[in-house]
Amino acid sequence: MTDRPRTLGQLRESGYRPRSVKSEMRQNLLEKLRRGDTLFPGILGYDQTVIPQIQNAILSRHDMLFLGLRGQGKTRMLRMLTQFLDEALPVVAGSEINDDPFHPISKFARDQVLTRGDDCPIEWIGRDERYHEKLATPDVTIADLIGEVDLIKHAEGKHLSSEDVMHYGLIPRSNRGIFCMNELPDLSPKIQVGLFNVLEERDVQIRGFAIRLNLDLQMVFSANPEDYTNRGRIVTPLKDRIGSVVQTHYPLTRELGIEITEANAWSDRDGEIEVHVPQFLKEVVEETSRLARTSGHVNQASGVSVRMSIANYECMLSNAERRAVSVGTGVVVPRVSDLAFLGASSRGKLELNMTEEAGEEDRLITRLVEEAVKNVFDAHCKPGRFRNVVEYFDAGNSLEVGDGLSTDECLSRIGEIRDFRKQIDDLASELAPDINGGGAADELRVSVAEFILEGLHCHNRINKQRTAGQAVYRM
Repeated sequence: MTDRPRTLGQLRESGYRPRSVKSEMRQNLLEKLRRGDTLFPGILGYDQTVIPQIQNAILSRHDMLFLGLRGQGKTRMLRMLTQFLDEALPVVAGSEINDDPFHPISKFARDQVLTRGDDCPIEWIGRDERYHEKLATPDVTIADLIGEVDLIKHAEGKHLSSEDVMHYGLIPRSNRGIFCMNELPDLSPKIQVGLFNVLEERDVQIRGFAIRLNLDLQMVFSANPEDYTNRGRIVTPLKDRIGSVVQTHYPLTRELGIEITEANAWSDRDGEIEVHVPQFLKEVVEETSRLARTSGHVNQASGVSVRMSIANYECMLSNAERRAVSVGTGVVVPRVSDLAFLGASSRGKLELNMTEEAGEEDRLITRLVEEAVKNVFDAHCKPGRFRNVVEYFDAGNSLEVGDGLSTDECLSRIGEIRDFRKQIDDLASELAPDINGGGAADELRVSVAEFILEGLHCHNRINKQRTAGQAVYRM
């Protein structure tokens, strides 16, 4: 920014014309639309639903409320709104509230322009400096948001009647930029009332000062619908003054959920272990979250965050990685037995209904994982395809598998079942052709075998006795 005008006179000679922050965002959005730019990179599944709502709100110059359950990307998108601001903005140098050099509103900036004229120094601020965010908590005060008399400045000799004694809050400091209030319903009603004038009149008053700061702001908020009834609510007059309410949602399809999980999970590990994840296990992880979002045991007003899928996916990878280190192999494929440890990554992601008993959470997670395996199994094959496996257990045999057994041990035990190895190879080529045939082929065979056994168990064809990551299948 060194080649930009550095004084008010140079800025005037450059032909610069100020515009409101909402007009600025509108024009920059229109330019991005003309170029066909990706507006929210990394945000998946919202192209036809949420993003058009945001576009319309910006084009309408509306303040926005992002309304949705937890884990739907609200805060992430709010922070990305800075992309619609200009790359740099000129302000009066030293101004606390980003004063426009042509129309200063603070006493400091007015005095600078008045006394120094065209020599008034100008500085340029970037997009990130024009975005301020505050998490709404019950202890937030009007002074935090609007401002207060600074008694230290008074003690230093400034008179209480002078504007110089004021300390500006976050909202005035966001002048000519974006101010975001996260979790708006958690803000006490009397503080929400204090936002009325900012939204409607665009000005603030601090204490008893007669001055009014005519602010230029884009106000944005986030809220969870649950908060309207459980912890707090948005007072009706405030909602009425918010131009657009943007409704967010969870992934609409299992495939989209998998894509989001893969984009956000830490899967490119920093160790020496290669972890190859077959598609059917990605589907099981995502299906577990989708089932939780429809379970009658889960408080659906709270929601089930996308973070549950991400955390479960990472936990599954970690258990497979831990097994690989234990048995001394450099290549590993996750198995159904690795899913036995998803309790740690799922607890806290579910809010059970009040009627549920203590300790029910872990049992519910186990049932959700089993139901997810059953649904994915049914999508790819039928239980009748494996009559030979059921006959093996009908004859009184049992089979132990688990995350503590090496690949060779598992394949040796699986080989005792007639024609099972061929069925595994056939299904492996169907479900994971990208892994089958490579260095992880044997690992994949064990993973597919466990998937088949668990699918038969979920269909009540065979029984299972489980201890942590170990499972014994028998009739």
